[in-house]
Amino acid sequence: MTTATAEKKTTFRDLGLSEPLLKAIDDMGYEHPTPIQEAAIPPVLMMRDLVGVAQTGTGKTASFTLPMIEILAGGRVRARMPRSLVLAPTRELAMQVSENFEQYGKYLNLNHAVLVGGISIEPQIQKLERGVDVLIATPGRLLDLFERGNVLLADIKILVIDEADRMLDMGFIPDIEKIIGFLPVMRQTLLFSATMADPIRKLSKKFMMNPKEVSVALSSKPTETVDHVIVEVSERSKKKALVKILSDENVTNAFIFCNRKRDIDGLKKSLEREGFKDVAALHGDMDQHNRTRVLDSFKSGDVKILVCSDVAGRGLDVAGISHVFNYNVPHHAEDYIHRIGRTGRAGLKGKAFTFATPEDAKYVDNIEKLIKGGIPRFSMDGVKAPPAAKEQDEKKPARSRSAKPAAKKPTREEAVQEKPVQEKLSEKQPERNHRPAAAKQRDGGKEATKGFGDDVPDFFR
Repeated sequence: MTTATAEKKTTFRDLGLSEPLLKAIDDMGYEHPTPIQEAAIPPVLMMRDLVGVAQTGTGKTASFTLPMIEILAGGRVRARMPRSLVLAPTRELAMQVSENFEQYGKYLNLNHAVLVGGISIEPQIQKLERGVDVLIATPGRLLDLFERGNVLLADIKILVIDEADRMLDMGFIPDIEKIIGFLPVMRQTLLFSATMADPIRKLSKKFMMNPKEVSVALSSKPTETVDHVIVEVSERSKKKALVKILSDENVTNAFIFCNRKRDIDGLKKSLEREGFKDVAALHGDMDQHNRTRVLDSFKSGDVKILVCSDVAGRGLDVAGISHVFNYNVPHHAEDYIHRIGRTGRAGLKGKAFTFATPEDAKYVDNIEKLIKGGIPRFSMDGVKAPPAAKEQDEKKPARSRSAKPAAKKPTREEAVQEKPVQEKLSEKQPERNHRPAAAKQRDGGKEATKGFGDDVPDFFR
């Protein structure tokens, strides 16, 4: 009789990191790397170009910050000439990368600067003048400072393009190509993304040298710890439905995602009028000071409900989110995964509600095709949203030009033998007032309808 031995789990020490880094990791309470970290860190330490593909919340940021700190340790900086560059699509993602360098590099003598729009440019220029090891920037602000002569890119040894698919969505690929044109040809390039669209693959082939590709968790399925559901509503009843669920659910904290920035402030004010005082808005038109203040309040628990755009959909590390609400169905199916991935983390259970109108049919269908399955539904006002993917397939009739045979013209003899029209009608006339019992139910002169919760899946009861 043989017994199977438990497979030994990889530790950060096994990846070849130095003691100062291991101490910082230990201070953070981490012992084992995530799959993307385990796959990416060793080749990055070997100075290989790398393409890393993994979903949000899998630890992509640490998979490049840790080896970068290791590689850059002990080097010397010069004024206006950073030694490495991290490009991020949003200010929030840039700040999160900055936090990673602060946390993991605290026992090493490295410094970094963040170049983002929406805040004063002078402090950023002053940091560049002192010299930085790591420059973290959004493309627009970096190009602005480069054209002013405040930053030189001739000494970049490591380039990181973070959240490349989001860069593509936001139209930053031309800016990235322009920035790469200013960098030394001999450098290490790392590209990380949640998905690998054709334009991103072309970018990697154009600017990277024989990159190693690592892909982790590409199932495009929501995590099993998230219970998600489609709420069938009309556009005019959407706010009422949201207020009802927020009132009935035990919401510790929540993201409410809107597709358009102009809807965010209006929805926030509507919720405040309904008595929700711990609600705030977050979108790209806010200046950096207010965005940082709102995020800090949300992380500390002073704000419990954050109405936001997709600027908060990726990369923001906020622990213990209990609920996610898609006030609008996302137009890109991948964004559904990223949005509801804000909850159900670290083994905790989470819930996600997506409000869908009949006009959202194609977007819901795209999501269900991506996750390869239907999403449970319930109606709050009698409006039916698109049926689940499986139901759609079953209900679609087979299309055929010859499906309906042509009517046969009766002969003269057959026509004579037909019964008189009135006699035929009397035989087929149904009994008057014979209606299904359900159709007779009335409530104040109106047809009876199901109330909230009648069709809610069991896991939401």
